[in-house]
Amino acid sequence: MTGKGRELADMMERRKVDILCVQETRWKGSKARSIGAGFKLFYYGVDSKRNGVGVVLKEEFVRNVLEVKRVSDRVMSLKLEIEGVMLNVVSGYAPQVGCELEEKERFWSELDEVMESIPTGERVVIGADFNGHVGEGNTGDEEVMGKFGVKERNFEGQMVVDFAKRMDMAVVNTYFQKREEHRVTYKSGGRRTQVDYILCRRGNLKEISDCKVVVGESVARQHRMVVCRMTLMVCKKKRSKIEIEKKTKWWKLKKEECCEEFRQKLRQALGGQVVLPDDWETTAEVIRETGRKVLGVSSGRRKEDKETWWWNEEVQDSIQRKRLAKKKWDMDRTEENRQEYKELQHRVKREVSKAKQKAYDELYTRLDTREGEKDLYRLARQRDRDGKDVQQVRVIKDRDGRVLTSEESVQRRWKEYFEELMNEENEREKRVEGVNSVEQKVDKIRKDEVRKALKRMKSGKAVGPDDIPVEVWKCLGEAAVEFLTSLFNRVLENLEKAYDRVPREELWYCMRKSGVAEKYVRVVQDMYERSRTVVRCAVGQTEEFKVEVGLHQGSALSPFLFAMVMDQLSEEVRQESPWTMMFADDIVICSESREQVEENLERWRFALERRGMKVSRSKTEYMCVNEREGSGTVRLQSEEVKKVQEFKYLRSTVQSNGGCGKEVKKRGQVGMGGERCREFCVIRKYQRESRGRCTGQW
Repeated sequence: MTGKGRELADMMERRKVDILCVQETRWKGSKARSIGAGFKLFYYGVDSKRNGVGVVLKEEFVRNVLEVKRVSDRVMSLKLEIEGVMLNVVSGYAPQVGCELEEKERFWSELDEVMESIPTGERVVIGADFNGHVGEGNTGDEEVMGKFGVKERNFEGQMVVDFAKRMDMAVVNTYFQKREEHRVTYKSGGRRTQVDYILCRRGNLKEISDCKVVVGESVARQHRMVVCRMTLMVCKKKRSKIEIEKKTKWWKLKKEECCEEFRQKLRQALGGQVVLPDDWETTAEVIRETGRKVLGVSSGRRKEDKETWWWNEEVQDSIQRKRLAKKKWDMDRTEENRQEYKELQHRVKREVSKAKQKAYDELYTRLDTREGEKDLYRLARQRDRDGKDVQQVRVIKDRDGRVLTSEESVQRRWKEYFEELMNEENEREKRVEGVNSVEQKVDKIRKDEVRKALKRMKSGKAVGPDDIPVEVWKCLGEAAVEFLTSLFNRVLENLEKAYDRVPREELWYCMRKSGVAEKYVRVVQDMYERSRTVVRCAVGQTEEFKVEVGLHQGSALSPFLFAMVMDQLSEEVRQESPWTMMFADDIVICSESREQVEENLERWRFALERRGMKVSRSKTEYMCVNEREGSGTVRLQSEEVKKVQEFKYLRSTVQSNGGCGKEVKKRGQVGMGGERCREFCVIRKYQRESRGRCTGQW
């Protein structure tokens, strides 16, 4: 695969191949990556010099991947859901004829295990280099193969036939009568053999209409691609079209000329007025409409493939000439044709190297700019996303463990799950004590407060339900300050309603206990009254449902409210630092003995769970510093707590041996040119200067 990813994708696109099994990839690693033109390779290998298997999928099937199993560097499988049908694709690479029998038996044992793990009702297609000859004719083996193999069967070919009988499968290649040129899968020198096969379940053989070897391609030197046409028998169902969200290009407002044009067009839309209307709905709609007209909207199309952004016409032309030379040599194997093909192979390598170098030079030049740094981070994020096997969960299991495949049932299940999660309270004691409301006077919000708040807000953040980012308010300047100040003060003056029943009693209690003015309590209550939400999943968006428990997700106010609740609920059990360290829901409890740790854990559990806050047993861990042998375990309500040798707190690594080596190493690896990297360089410099003598203080 090295250096051939984009060429392979180009061949699949030209030959209209949707799924391709590849062997002998010779790539070390266990991940996925884009290879260009929307194709994605899932691969596994443990040695960069031998073996390795993979499966390449067309873009439309990448979203259908449910599971990837990497068994060894000779066997891997993918499970896909296509129109409600489960299709398992297995890629295999059998040991060569001269390998030890033990290695061959290990391969067949692994393949057997993969097949046995697949339910009988699911489709299976195996594409493999079996390194064996099943031979011509099928006397005695009519149930698993046809007559149209090549030459005589050998020992390795018999193992293929035996496997097909064990698993009730059919060797697809042998069922279609083709010229020998379209049956031979391997050519080297004077050798012409058939060692690559496609297998499927015997019951699904009727779904395959053709199978043959493709000639004239030059991606692989000796092996040739075997293709089959398979039509899945599926139940037709109406699939709702998921519309790609087209977003307003608000990011253009960072350019002053765009910002000035936006202000002028908005003023025209308001009839020459500089002041924004008092009505929020009118103002928001005018801003959104002006943004769409002035800045435009995104197309929703797939962006440039970041894995092959160096691909250009020169490279493509060179590969085309190489392919034609390979085809010419296959038809007339003269020395002249061979030399021409070899020369074009070297030329392709040179063109690819030149194209990559040119693209990297341009990237390095852009790195000196702010935009270049953003491009680099964007490229890194893209590579990280591409490296994940399953990017979108398009199916989900119901309460009974059955797999749901239809879009309607998947959406219902997501809604059902989150509606229950966000509306079911934990068991807690009802409060009997009251708390006095703080009926103090609340000053009106001032313009300078709004102005400072806008200045502190970061640009480039995701928009909320109103689809208006902070860049708009910054662009409008004083007009925005005037409008927002007036809007906020009108909200404050409209909060005289009494709340008879609230589902978030603990939040209101803790706010009042903390001395928060009653008007602010009512502001938050108004924000939480009749709150509703939706779940956006891979198959669309669910219907709205109410939310009566917990804090709003994504709200800038939620962390402050949560900290206030935790502060009040832990008031009786919290100790001074360093015995207790608390940041949001991350809590560290330090004690001098295991007995004290267990006692403090129980006190914290009781204080939180009596008020409806759950202590996560799976995330609770303990670590001993300077531990003595045989010092026992730590338990929480008779359940043993997991012991660790290190843990992270506020992104810093704490080690049981008191060392800081891992933390120093991590900081040195975070971001080239970043603050952590510079800090690490200072430490390294100090260590060099202080070697053998003391030269200063930390």
